[in-house]
Amino acid sequence: MASISFTSTIEKRGINPYVLVSAELAAQLKKNWRKPLPVLVQVNSKPEPPWRINMMPAGDGSFYLYLSREVLKASNTQVGSLVDVKLQFDASYKPGPAHPMPIWFSEALEQNQLAKQGWDELTPSLQKEILRYLDRLKSIEAQTRNTQLAIHVLSGGKGRFLARSWNEKPDS
Repeated sequence: MASISFTSTIEKRGINPYVLVSAELAAQLKKNWRKPLPVLVQVNSKPEPPWRINMMPAGDGSFYLYLSREVLKASNTQVGSLVDVKLQFDASYKPGPAHPMPIWFSEALEQNQLAKQGWDELTPSLQKEILRYLDRLKSIEAQTRNTQLAIHVLSGGKGRFLARSWNEKPDS
């Protein structure tokens, strides 16, 4: 399986630390790939085993390799650090949600067809992110509060959910 190694500086895009992977390097992993690219990543030989991440396309053949808090901590790095990056295509990656949909959330979606339609229109990666978040909720109160908010924004209502503003119109 193809792997690549290179040296780069961790930069910041918005609030997200990342390393830019050039189109030439990305093509060595998977030629002509234009959607999120599943990889196994190590920064300065950490973590062990390598972390699973989807690199996000930049639109010109290059990819943003967003680095999670876990990878930064394991590699003892931060924005501005010069790092050695090793990437390998993750052939074992299976698309779709990694966490099952909680019954209480699926029931709420079934009761609101507009929210169900909104859910179905989300990208698989955003569905996965929401299910991962919901899976971590422990109390009934947190589950209820977050389900109500999710149903509201999925139905087209304005609000903040998962650190995003939903259904806000950009300023003209």
